[in-house]
Amino acid sequence: MTKKPKSSWNGFSLKPRKEMPAGLWIRCPGCEQMFYKTAVEQNLNVCPKCSYHFRIDAVTRIKYLADEGSFQQILSDLTTNDPLDFKFRETTYKQRVKADEKKSGATEAILVGKAFIKGRGVVLAVMEPNFLMGSMGAVVGEKFCAAADKAIEEKMPLVAICCSGGARMHEGVVSLGQMAKTSAAVAMLDKAGGLFISVLTDPTTGGVTASFAMLGDCLIAEPKALIGFAGPRTIAETIKVELPEGFQTAEFMLEHGFIDMIVHRKDLRSEIARIIDYCQK
Repeated sequence: MTKKPKSSWNGFSLKPRKEMPAGLWIRCPGCEQMFYKTAVEQNLNVCPKCSYHFRIDAVTRIKYLADEGSFQQILSDLTTNDPLDFKFRETTYKQRVKADEKKSGATEAILVGKAFIKGRGVVLAVMEPNFLMGSMGAVVGEKFCAAADKAIEEKMPLVAICCSGGARMHEGVVSLGQMAKTSAAVAMLDKAGGLFISVLTDPTTGGVTASFAMLGDCLIAEPKALIGFAGPRTIAETIKVELPEGFQTAEFMLEHGFIDMIVHRKDLRSEIARIIDYCQK
């Protein structure tokens, strides 16, 4: 009688499983579903299921918006000089700037230059959320004003992509002064008969909202973008009033007449081109 060979299975293995490669998956904050990161990127960094618009850096934004290879940056070497010698807890402003430069690959919170959008010449001012949360300091104000001047000089529309946590506390009143400065630049563009299209993305808050971001001839927002001055909790604690749900979303702003339209990221190029043609700019 032949005996059956003994099974080589010794039960469940206690060896640790191989780890999933980092960065392969991404969770959508909107629907909380997991997706391959490449699938989301191929969809313009928009959730394939719920259309949540992920925050994107300035270089990627320009890639999605401008005609291929058309962006010509100006003032790329302009950087902050730490006017207040600012220190916070155990770090300094200069150290924070260096850390964010390394993290984002950007040297400031805005990129400006000339480009084409579907063949229409424009001046672009695109904010960088990964550099001090797109906050507006002296350099951001100067570069935005230079973009407005270039739009006047070249007789081109100015298109600003806003994404900001507000005025930069590290520069104090120097930063707050940029609100008036950029607003004056928009007024000069308007006086010259120029067109200013402002695109509000998530988030557009603080001093940027209270200045140039809301001064566009046409105000466009991405779906569900947070748009406001102070945060909901700060407002509620200050005025002691219960706030409506979602009162700082793009949809609430559109319903109450604060913005002109909400445009999906995939349609933004076409919509901006249409507005430029309509305004004959």
